[in-house]
Amino acid sequence: MLSPGKAVKVTIYLSEGSTRHGVPVYTSILDFLFYRGVAGATVTKGIAGFGADHHMHSANLIDLADHLPVKIEFIESREKVDSLLNKLQAMAGTGLIEMQETNIAKPARTTKDLEKEQPEHLKIEGHAQLMRIYLNEEDRWNGKPLYKALVEAMRSNDLAGVTVYKGFLGYGSHHQLHGDESIFSLHHGSIMLSTVDTAEKLRAFLPIVDQMVQEGLVTFSDVDIIKYAHRSPDVQQDIQSEAESDKAE
Repeated sequence: MLSPGKAVKVTIYLSEGSTRHGVPVYTSILDFLFYRGVAGATVTKGIAGFGADHHMHSANLIDLADHLPVKIEFIESREKVDSLLNKLQAMAGTGLIEMQETNIAKPARTTKDLEKEQPEHLKIEGHAQLMRIYLNEEDRWNGKPLYKALVEAMRSNDLAGVTVYKGFLGYGSHHQLHGDESIFSLHHGSIMLSTVDTAEKLRAFLPIVDQMVQEGLVTFSDVDIIKYAHRSPDVQQDIQSEAESDKAE
């Protein structure tokens, strides 16, 4: 498995029609990489190009379709690449092999890896904040309902969760009554979004709310929470730190 840090990116350029022992070369190389435990490899096919013989190949030329360029790419550690290079050179034949130093910022993970890393249900308790956003159902943001856009924004900013409530009777700053008996109630109802998270995360999200909510009401309340949820240990630590800070004050 790859780790963050220095690695080598290998690119092998071949002709699609090249064969080795009656099998396409790119297939043989892909099998070789697979069974030698390479983290992953990708084969892409060109639609036009020319090689060392300077013959132009194009997908539009049916008789030359099997001579289109093919590229195999993979990333591995320097030690792994060095152990494979001699065999790859022999398999590539007249093809070109290119190597580049690279840095892995985030290695790919399998679904099983992620499942193993899922935290257990944690009991989170301490001080947090409740944010409520009041707006109208017809309010829009970039062509979509504002409340839906806010939910998407909260999810993308990793807030703990949000619930959307629709009111059935009420009025706002314009003193216009909205309710089930109103002919406008279908699209002019009141909406409330409610979310609980650490004060730090909610305050960091507030500039986005200011940008998106042109007319509405936003409130903050201090809350004490006892919650069971899948949360990472660092989030639990944030809440516990805030609780200890409040006690110190």
